[in-house]
Amino acid sequence: MKVMILANNDVGLYQFRKELIEELLKQHKVVISLPYGDFVKPLEDIGCKFIDTPVDRRGINPIKDLRLFFMYWKILKQEKPDLVITYTIKPNVYGGCACRFMKIPYAVNITGLGTAFENGGMLKKIVTVMNKVGCKKAKVVFFENEGNRQIFIKEKIVKESQTHRLNGAGVNLEKYQVAPYPGGEKIKFLFMGRIMAEKGIDELFEAMQHLVSDGINCELHLLGSYEENYKAKIEKYEAEGWLHYYGYQKDVRPFIEASHCFVLPSWHEGMANTNLECAASGRPVITSNIHGCLEAVEDGVSGYLCEKQNADDLYRVMKKFTKLSYDERKAMGLAGRKHMEEVFDKKKVVRQTITKL
Repeated sequence: MKVMILANNDVGLYQFRKELIEELLKQHKVVISLPYGDFVKPLEDIGCKFIDTPVDRRGINPIKDLRLFFMYWKILKQEKPDLVITYTIKPNVYGGCACRFMKIPYAVNITGLGTAFENGGMLKKIVTVMNKVGCKKAKVVFFENEGNRQIFIKEKIVKESQTHRLNGAGVNLEKYQVAPYPGGEKIKFLFMGRIMAEKGIDELFEAMQHLVSDGINCELHLLGSYEENYKAKIEKYEAEGWLHYYGYQKDVRPFIEASHCFVLPSWHEGMANTNLECAASGRPVITSNIHGCLEAVEDGVSGYLCEKQNADDLYRVMKKFTKLSYDERKAMGLAGRKHMEEVFDKKKVVRQTITKL
């Protein structure tokens, strides 16, 4: 059988779906259709055939989007796959439509609702209709959290019988092993992700400023590339001495190992993989009390939940964490690892996915 995967970037596909692809390759041919990037070669090396397909991730240009639909149509006609798996909104919508009209079985993955859906208004109505058209004939629609699944059912985008909730993409427990918990008097908080408002970066900066002004011995280590212009702010906070910025890192494990706690005050997520990776590594997690984040944390046991878009509440729980003893922090991290083993083991998620395809 030939399986085709449509996605909007190589990084997410390699980092979070590699194990699924490797499992598929044991019995099937796998063709990937996405824009070229640094992780295409590693995906080819494990056995995938690559088709370079430009996808404008952020734009809403109808002419470009129509062009993407016809590009998918042409690729599907050429490759004749037996099954198509789509990830992220544009491949889900335009790839789903192409599969639907060509009567090719397809599975859709909702990896998050995105800004347009979260903000409401006319754009939400448009995105709702687009998702409805793309998902209508899908064999299965996978969700990474129950909140997103219920919204799609309530909005009548999908039938409940079409849906299946996975525990995100899972986490590779062999790659992310428990790292020795660091000592030292200075608390090192870690953030990894796109540097943008919707990841809660402004609330995190504000909370850190409060902690520092309280005289609490802590610092923030920041990993990720800019999606918005935070250069001036970051340089200012680096000069103040409490922020250390490292840009995008291919291997985040040394940074996780050096940290005492991971913080992600995101506004919306499908399932935050960074929360899973840090918990699997034995690090306490502070994150938003929203679907896509809350699933990773047992509040007060493996970390803390805070209100989204609330810098004061984030400050409160981060300060609470700094008051814990070394042994209490370490125990929190180990509780997080246990939770990952029980719920988010990637091997279980991969098996479940393949069963439903």
